[in-house]
Amino acid sequence: MLKRLVLLIIMTFSVQLAWAEGEEEKTVEDYVNYIELKPFVTNFGGVGKTRFLKCEVTIQVASESAHHAVNFHMAHIRNDMVFLLSAQTDETVATVAAQQELAKKALKKVQDILVEEEGEGFVSDLFFTSFVVQ
Repeated sequence: MLKRLVLLIIMTFSVQLAWAEGEEEKTVEDYVNYIELKPFVTNFGGVGKTRFLKCEVTIQVASESAHHAVNFHMAHIRNDMVFLLSAQTDETVATVAAQQELAKKALKKVQDILVEEEGEGFVSDLFFTSFVVQ
């Protein structure tokens, strides 16, 4: 009986050690998370026929602190994104290349907000997961 108890204790400790060795430490480089923003719907184009733009935006962050910073300043980010999107023209949304350029501007806008508010840009990329012009 004592042999079985000792054997059980040894097996339990060896399993726990093996499990602990199998876990890898997560580094900052391993952390990638995406934050989906609520869809944006805005008019654009200025004088003339009213045009509408609907897009869904996803932001990529590389740390938990970045995730918290983006969520904390979401109202400011959404506000500036609405103004950026409503300032577009037919030419700046008509082609894929133009939309990619707009995504770069939007990324810079979000990073600028976070630098202003937090002292660091935090956001590593920005994606339009949906982009509809009407």
